[in-house]
Amino acid sequence: MKPSHIDEKGRARMVDVSAKAESEREAKAYGKVTLSREAYAAIKSGDGPKGDILTVAKIAGIMASKKTSEIVPLCHPLAISAIDIRFEYRDRQRAIEVFSSVRCRARTGVEMEALAAVMLASLTIYDMCKALDKSIQLGPFYLLEKSGGKSGGFRRQKAK
Repeated sequence: MKPSHIDEKGRARMVDVSAKAESEREAKAYGKVTLSREAYAAIKSGDGPKGDILTVAKIAGIMASKKTSEIVPLCHPLAISAIDIRFEYRDRQRAIEVFSSVRCRARTGVEMEALAAVMLASLTIYDMCKALDKSIQLGPFYLLEKSGGKSGGFRRQKAK
């Protein structure tokens, strides 16, 4: 199977989805931010150097999801119906896990929008904490699951 964003001559192209039927689409993605003890404690206590870090990160993730087609060159613009971003603390790892869920009714999926959401939310955490910790580690980032469309569903298998 050849990549869908490459034409018969090997040139980049935007996929023509005009003949595809609209369907309900959903994608969920994951990201992780690992921090120093000081930065992790500041976020968890709400004492970040630039204020309420996770609220700002959530807004950044929502904005990124809505603007994905403007920053990923061959991505279709979509009318997103819902975006949710949530965070979970992992004390032993000094990490914050970032989860996104994006839904729409469209001719193409929302995987890129879900991934953009977790990546930009994570990058915002980095930006807001870099004064405390320049060694913040971002990632991994990956698609957890998707539903809808011709290719059907996908669910990432848990590592064994």
